[in-house]
Amino acid sequence: MFLSKGNYEGDALISHRCLDSSFSVDFSRSVTVGVVGDHIFSDCRKMDLPELPLRIHTLGEEPPAAKSISYHTDDSKLFAALRQALHADEYEELKESKLGVFIKFKELNFVWASRLVHYMLGFQLDIKKKYELWSLLGPQPVRFSLLEFERLTGLNCDYIDDLENPRCEVTKEMAGFWEMLGVDVDVDVGPTTEQIIASFGRCEEWSQDDRMRLGYLAIFTGFIEARKYSTATRASLARLVMDLENFENYPWGRVAFKVLMESLKGKYLESNSYTVDRFIQVLQGWMYYALPEFGASYGNPIPNRPSPLLLAYKGGKGHIFFKEAISRRTSVINFVQKDFDDMFPR
Repeated sequence: MFLSKGNYEGDALISHRCLDSSFSVDFSRSVTVGVVGDHIFSDCRKMDLPELPLRIHTLGEEPPAAKSISYHTDDSKLFAALRQALHADEYEELKESKLGVFIKFKELNFVWASRLVHYMLGFQLDIKKKYELWSLLGPQPVRFSLLEFERLTGLNCDYIDDLENPRCEVTKEMAGFWEMLGVDVDVDVGPTTEQIIASFGRCEEWSQDDRMRLGYLAIFTGFIEARKYSTATRASLARLVMDLENFENYPWGRVAFKVLMESLKGKYLESNSYTVDRFIQVLQGWMYYALPEFGASYGNPIPNRPSPLLLAYKGGKGHIFFKEAISRRTSVINFVQKDFDDMFPR
């Protein structure tokens, strides 16, 4: 079970500047508190910093950013084909849907900074929680968890049972649609990015619903699954597209976050190059959010700060001095605030 209600230990929170392992927390009050491993930190400016979990990499000996991190999201051919194939009203409907943040992100022409993301992965603390990532900036830890992902993307991150294996009956309509995607697409296998692109080239005579299904599958293959061009996606999730309303309202944020973290955890950073599957660009957005001064200087912020936060920066290329610039930042948002009542609704 992924991130059930009991997994939200220490998430009713917002950032402050220091740590204290002996601070007594009363959750019946409005308290600013966080947990890094087994260490609690809160609003405790006058107290000493506690011992934190060990760094994964020794300070000053972090893996150098030798080459760019490879990834499969944001396929230019895929979204060029989508834009050309869908009618203008269909494209706008997809763009304004609950998954439209990916279309809007693509339209930003976001500039990837591999070096920045690599440095933050190199600053990680060795924690046991599978679905959290903590990096230490000087004495201050910053967290990337489901809550930060939800704040950044605005995607539905609600909890449901059988998240990655929903029950979806194979119908004649579904079999017919899969056949339209290409005779080599088995109904027991999800389409590849390559097959989606090919389908865009022959969908002009399809019904509007079928073209919208193809558009949603492009988002699914290109940003949520975001794997190699020729790698099949999971049929259990792709099949949901037969019910357009259900597909749009599915907790894709939770799916996207889970598979991203599974791709990140245990990644061998000492390698000359490595690949991270899924929507890795969100980590760059996280850095701009967690380090406001840094984001303002290097993230190319967009005026009036569009929502969600993922759309508030255009990004920028990495620089060799990023590592030093990150370490000397004094303004840090350690983690996202969430009211306790919102975490456990009655």
